[in-house]
Amino acid sequence: MIAPLQPGSDDPRLILREEELDGGLELILLAEAALWAAVDAALETETLGLGRSHWRAAFLLRRRPGIGVQDLSKLTSLSKQAASRTLADLQKAGLVERGSGDLDGRRRPATLTSEGVAFEQRTAERLRALLARAYRTGGLDGVAGARRILAALAGPRQGVGAPRRQTP
Repeated sequence: MIAPLQPGSDDPRLILREEELDGGLELILLAEAALWAAVDAALETETLGLGRSHWRAAFLLRRRPGIGVQDLSKLTSLSKQAASRTLADLQKAGLVERGSGDLDGRRRPATLTSEGVAFEQRTAERLRALLARAYRTGGLDGVAGARRILAALAGPRQGVGAPRRQTP
């Protein structure tokens, strides 16, 4: 089966067959497993007893300071209850501070404390090294192509919450 051409597709010559798409999905799943293995290895060295969802929330808070439960839920596909528990756990561990909502007391923006930034950075270091090796393998054109593909997969989630923190 051939995937239908999407409106606005950059290259109408690109014909993707089921086997090619399945191969891409397989690689995405294997890459995800490698990334989570690196996260798990880093979290095992921590003494806080926090898990993947905690690190993922800390990473997103570093990139999008001030997001709250609702935005975290949209970004991660966690339920609002799970996103709330995750932020509460991070706050209890002293890694997050929650502000008061400007218009609605239920919408409390969260930011990382200095300890939270350090927690996030320790794990992100491993992932950056893994991603840098993969990018070097793909070369300059591969990096740009991979970013375009990942951005297309992320879709509207990219616009959720506070603007992303720009990195130099």
